[in-house]
Amino acid sequence: MQFVVFILVYPILWVISILPYSLFYFLSDVIFFITYYIIGYRKKVVFNNLRLVFPEKTDDELIVVQRDFYKHMIDMFMEMVKTMSLSKAEVKKRYDVKNIEVLREIEKEKSILIVCSHYANWEWNVSINNYVDGKGYAVYQKIMNSYFDDWVKKVRARWNTTLITKEETIKTVFKNVKDNVRSIYGMVSDQSPQAHRAPYWTDFMGITVPVFNGAEMMARKMDLAVVFLKVSKVKRGYYKAEFIPISTDAKNTEKNEITNQFLRLTEQQIREKPEHYLWTHRRWKHRDKADRDYKVKKDS
Repeated sequence: MQFVVFILVYPILWVISILPYSLFYFLSDVIFFITYYIIGYRKKVVFNNLRLVFPEKTDDELIVVQRDFYKHMIDMFMEMVKTMSLSKAEVKKRYDVKNIEVLREIEKEKSILIVCSHYANWEWNVSINNYVDGKGYAVYQKIMNSYFDDWVKKVRARWNTTLITKEETIKTVFKNVKDNVRSIYGMVSDQSPQAHRAPYWTDFMGITVPVFNGAEMMARKMDLAVVFLKVSKVKRGYYKAEFIPISTDAKNTEKNEITNQFLRLTEQQIREKPEHYLWTHRRWKHRDKADRDYKVKKDS
């Protein structure tokens, strides 16, 4: 059944990926109209998230942000499809890396962990590996359909990136450190853990929530440099990337220092252009458990 789905869907995605940009974004506009105005996909979730973190904004202002977010979200997922046929030259033109020298200098000394959030176009972040010498890895969520999973891995390999699951990450990093293989690892780090398994509670966008601190723990244990990847949307289909060092001496940082700095940088990014963050996730769903669970974590 998985193969049947693959052979039916893959040709459609391929045709979409090779459309001229004028038709490509026209199709994105059509899908946006259907998603936002007809289906109303998670509109209540998005609006409630926005109201929660921007209490100073009026409902009319929030609706504008919400609508602009959906336009961006559909563009972003369409651009993921575009990755199928996107050449290295084309992605370099559309994903402008501003200060790659930051990574190049750091990787002379040690391996690097790049952390980013669900902001702008995180799918094209893997193209960064075309600019550096170290072997590139990206932590991803395994796709249930094994044929699509294999296909995604092959597409990323074109950009010198090896995809690894969360479960494979520690083993991969440990082996590379042991073998003295300079590598660069990319990780989207703003997900929401289950409340009862939350390793750390802290404020994010002014609200106490559980957060993952696995990236920091790995960096401290394996002595990885940590760099924040700030991606901004310049205009439709065009992005710029900037690297902001968080720590080049992670093993000597205070507990949760790296995690907190990552969150502050993410907040700054969201406040600049909130419509480019992924609001469809229930990122603040555990806030009602904060008083109880945060106290448990703080006291333990």
